[in-house]
Amino acid sequence: MPRKKKLRKIFVLDTSVILHDHKSLHNFEEHDICLPITVLEELDNFKRGKDTKNFEAREFIRLIDKLSANYTLQDWIPLEGEKKGRFKIIMSSGPLDVDAEKVFSDKKADHKILNTVLYLQQTEKDAKITLVTKDINLRLKAKALNLYSEDYETGKVNNVAQLYSGNEIVDNVDSDFIRELYTAGFSENLSFIPNRNDNEYFVFKNGKSSSLAYYNPFNQLVERVEKQYIYGIKPRNAEQTFAVHALMNPNIKLVTLQGVAGTGKTLLALAAALEQRKEYFQLILARPIVPLSNRDIGFLPGSAEKKVDPYMQPLYDNLDFIKSQFSENEKRYKQIMLMIREKKINITPLAFIRGRSLSNVYFIIDEAQNLTPHEVKTIITRAGENTKIVFTGDVNQIDTPYLDEESNGLSYIIDRLKGSNLFAHVTLTKGERSELANLANELL
Repeated sequence: MPRKKKLRKIFVLDTSVILHDHKSLHNFEEHDICLPITVLEELDNFKRGKDTKNFEAREFIRLIDKLSANYTLQDWIPLEGEKKGRFKIIMSSGPLDVDAEKVFSDKKADHKILNTVLYLQQTEKDAKITLVTKDINLRLKAKALNLYSEDYETGKVNNVAQLYSGNEIVDNVDSDFIRELYTAGFSENLSFIPNRNDNEYFVFKNGKSSSLAYYNPFNQLVERVEKQYIYGIKPRNAEQTFAVHALMNPNIKLVTLQGVAGTGKTLLALAAALEQRKEYFQLILARPIVPLSNRDIGFLPGSAEKKVDPYMQPLYDNLDFIKSQFSENEKRYKQIMLMIREKKINITPLAFIRGRSLSNVYFIIDEAQNLTPHEVKTIITRAGENTKIVFTGDVNQIDTPYLDEESNGLSYIIDRLKGSNLFAHVTLTKGERSELANLANELL
C-alpha cells in the first residue's frame, strides 16, 4: 500500500508571537513559516524602548538580518539546524475572494495579517495554512473567516489545574514517625512520601498529632520544619512556615511563591531578605511594569524614576509594613533606613536591570505571572555567585493581554524546575491580610 504523502504545513506568525519569543522561528520543526510584511512594520514601532517587548523586537530584527544575509526576504530562506523548515516575507495579498479589511470594515494591521493568511490559502493549495497568534480575538476573527488559527504553544504548561503545589498533606501517618520528627528533628523513613520531589514540604498527620517537614535532597532525610520569626514577621499558617523555610534555606537558590492576594508572598520574601541582609551585598526588589488601560509610562509626568514610582508602590507598602513592626528608635528600623540610604535596598522596575550580572544579591521579582517563559529564563541565567532569586505572583491574576495561566513565566518555571535540588516552590492559599480580603477572594 503506497505511503500517504505528508501534508505540508505553513505557519503565519503574528507580531504578538515574536514579541513573546524572538526565537519562535526555530520552534516549528520542519514546517515553513511566513511573515506578513505588516509584521515587520509593526516590529519597527516596537524596536525602541526598555521594555521586554522592545528587546524581543530588536533581537528578532537582528535574527532576520543574519538569516537573510545571502538572500532576499522574498526567497524561501532555510532555517539553521537539522530538520528545520524555511521562512519568507509575504509582500502583498493580491486579489482575494474574501477581503478581511472589507469584512471587518477596517484597514488595521490585524486585518492585513488576516489577508495574508487568506492569500496563502488561495495560492498554496498543497499546504495547510495556520495563523499563529497570542491574540485571542485575532484567532477568533481568523476562525470566523474559515481560517485555521492557534496559540503559540512553546513554553505552555499542560493542565495548570494540576500545577505542582510544593506542599502536601499526608494523613494516617504512624505516630512513631511524628514522634521521631519532634524528638530527633529528622527521620530516615521515606515510606510515607514515595513520590516525593526535592525540597517538597509536607504536613504529616495522625489524628490530632501533626508535624511540618520537608524532604532534604542533600542528606536524603525528612526534616522537621519549625516556625521562625523573620525580621518581626511570624508565619501564620503551615504554608507561610514552609515559605519562610525555603526563603531562609541557603541550599535553595531559587524559590517561587504562588498564591492569591493577601497570602503574604511578597511580605515574607522581603522579610526573609532583610533577615539575611549580612549574607548578601544587595537586596533588589523588582516587578514588571504593566501600565493600566494600555497607557505607556511615557504619558506620566516627571523623570523616569517618578514615572515608575506608582508601579513600585506595592513593594514600598510591604517595606513600610515591616518598618511599622518597630519603633523609630529600634535597631532594626534604623537598619532598614540605613540600607535604603546606602542603596543596599533597591526597588526598581524589572526593565531597569536588564543586562546586569547578579552576584551576591537577594533578588525578588514580584508579579512574576506577567513575565514570559523567555523572560524568566533570562533572569535566572543572570544569577552569579551567592545569589538567591525569588519569584512571587498569582497565575490567575495576569495583566498582560498575550499571557494566560498556562503560558506565563511563573507557571513555566514551577512546572519545569520541580524536582531540582536548588529549587523550592510553595503555593499559598490562605489569605492573612484581613477578613474582608478573604471574603473578596472567596466570593467575588
